Amino acid sequence: VLAADRLRMLVEENGGTVIAAADPARIPRATKNKAEINGSRAAHRRDGAAVAKLLCWLERQKPGSLDEISVVTRLEESRRRTGEETQMPLRDVSFDTISGAGPNGAIMHYRVSRATSRKLQAGELFLLDSGAQYQDGTTDITRTVPIGQPTQEMRERFTLVLKGMIGISTLRFPAGTRGSEIDAVARTALWKHGCDFAHGTGHGVGSYLAVHEGPQRIARTGTEKLLEGMMLSNEPGYYKEGSYGIRIENLILVTPAEEVEGGDIAMHGFETLTLAPIDTRLVRTDLLTRDELHWLDTYHARVLAEIGPMLDGETLAWLEKATAPLPHDAKI
Repeated sequence: VLAADRLRMLVEENGGTVIAAADPARIPRATKNKAEINGSRAAHRRDGAAVAKLLCWLERQKPGSLDEISVVTRLEESRRRTGEETQMPLRDVSFDTISGAGPNGAIMHYRVSRATSRKLQAGELFLLDSGAQYQDGTTDITRTVPIGQPTQEMRERFTLVLKGMIGISTLRFPAGTRGSEIDAVARTALWKHGCDFAHGTGHGVGSYLAVHEGPQRIARTGTEKLLEGMMLSNEPGYYKEGSYGIRIENLILVTPAEEVEGGDIAMHGFETLTLAPIDTRLVRTDLLTRDELHWLDTYHARVLAEIGPMLDGETLAWLEKATAPLPHDAKI
């Protein structure tokens, strides 16, 4: 007998009535207060520094010298050291890290094991989806990087995914909009090329709680209104079975949008919380608009400004290169 059923039986046996209804704490829990929001910003600066250290180290390794598990171990060590350096220790990972090289990256919820751990081989993509639990916040980030030289198809599909991620990041929407009403924004660029991804664009995230927290979602099934203070993931992807997977994930916060002159309804937008470079070796700038390029350059400038002071000389030099502005050859 399930615990809930047993509890119902006990209540009814003692003359009580059980009413099935939504958890009254779910909306207050989902709409973060100022302390939780400020804590999350601090947690993401710390976590971004830890991820940057990992990405810098990863780029220096020879193709074929690492396997998926070794990267997972190194990343957790980086988070642990960075937490200790900032007097906010890593409490735990927020979920089992998805570390997928080549075809394993195309398995959306892949979990590496000793039996499945692949080498990171030249010519492949490597997808790393991970998160951390600090006392001041919960993180969840995905970055996809090339091992050696990527193909033109990989760069095209990565850029289409990036366009969807930027589309959500920059979106303005009327207050009261539901997640289901904006999910297509993350997919439009892929749809134009006959592609899609078989998961929601975003899930709710807790504050030193569950990394998957409801009721808010950005998905076809996301019926909850997106309220100010809600935290979500923004993670479009593309998966070519048997070959490679791509996902780019930042966490975002629902905020009031700046007023537009002449506008007459309240609007919301998103603040990006995650702070780590997006691999520009996979970006085709000719597929981005000027506005999209501007967003990427502005985001990278913010990453450098906010986590750069937390890095040593070698990692900082790498980050300066990784966040350098891209050539603006966009036509529109």
